[in-house]
Amino acid sequence: MRGRILLVIGFGAGYVLGAKAGRQRYEQIASAADKVWNNPTVKKQRHEVQHMVETQAPKLVEQAKGVAGDAMSKVTKGGKGKGGRGNGGTTEIARPEDVS
Repeated sequence: MRGRILLVIGFGAGYVLGAKAGRQRYEQIASAADKVWNNPTVKKQRHEVQHMVETQAPKLVEQAKGVAGDAMSKVTKGGKGKGGRGNGGTTEIARPEDVS
């Protein structure tokens, strides 16, 4: 019984000391990350990237839709398009050499 009590006390002490050391390290990391995040150079880059995403994303979405539509038409080989099944409910599978 004495051994179990000492074991529980040891685990408790280790937990408390580990939690305190872990919390201190967490605070150090959080502080360093905050300094980097709020650095004027990083702020400027964040705003530039945000502006680029806001202006380019709609163009990229439209381009992706076009490419996906082209791919679907090649895969279905002239089916009804937009996921429809051509040829009376059967779908032809394109061979790799047919898709370029």
